[in-house]
Amino acid sequence: MQASDVSRAVAAATSTASALGLAADDAIVLQNANKLTVHLLPCDALARVAPLAHQVAQFEIELAGRLAETGSPAAALEPRVPRRVYERDGFAVTLWTYYASVTPDVAPADYANALSRLHIGMRKIEITAPHFTDRVAEAEQLVVNHHQTPELADVDRAFLIGMLKSLRRTIVDRGAAEQLLHGEPHPGNVLSTTFGPLFIDLETCCRGPIEFDLAHVPEAVIEHYPGVDQVLLGECRALVLAMVAAWRWDAGDQFPNGRLWAQRFIRTLRKGAPWPSLDAMTRRFAGS
Repeated sequence: MQASDVSRAVAAATSTASALGLAADDAIVLQNANKLTVHLLPCDALARVAPLAHQVAQFEIELAGRLAETGSPAAALEPRVPRRVYERDGFAVTLWTYYASVTPDVAPADYANALSRLHIGMRKIEITAPHFTDRVAEAEQLVVNHHQTPELADVDRAFLIGMLKSLRRTIVDRGAAEQLLHGEPHPGNVLSTTFGPLFIDLETCCRGPIEFDLAHVPEAVIEHYPGVDQVLLGECRALVLAMVAAWRWDAGDQFPNGRLWAQRFIRTLRKGAPWPSLDAMTRRFAGS
């Protein structure tokens, strides 16, 4: 979210909570990405705020309610207010339970167990969701459109288009079992809480093979997740790296040092298999 919109988004969150009877005299911005995540005090609630034109909040609200019914390890909506999307000053506001982190990281075995339970719960849910190939197509459109990715060199543009198309086709042609997925269950989207690991950011949910989800998690987690197709996992890892590279070239991308990350991802992809996990790449570049 642009810095100029942050104060308005925070005001939309606090005024929405106050109108619902929640005390929101203070607000702490926890994350500013495609949407703003705000801790409201003293009511101790979490608000997620996005521009009305760029949000899928209704889908996320519906899915969170369904997952709660299955006992899945996902963040819960705020129980003190009606479960709905609130519109205020051009923003969509949703209210969630706030969870304090009890440890910086989640142990690999606990992470794998929580993700497995989430997948089991998701198999019980009937909800219309995009296919993982729809997300790949969105990345392809970014790369194809010179106006959206003006800094991407032609040689890298052709390479990324080829990678995205071939990997998508290869994964689909494998005919692996598919189900509802989180979409991006990377460490940034799992919280260590007193209730155990909980997954957040359900807006990325899609349908596909579980290996697409597993491509986002650390290698140590894979060791504890049952029944993984290692060949398919490798292909999904390559696909995720190519998709992230595409997003980092987006002219509107606000990720810190995004272009530098994009260049490093392309260099890694050019080296070929074995493909590193997204987590390994993130840790490597964050430490450089």
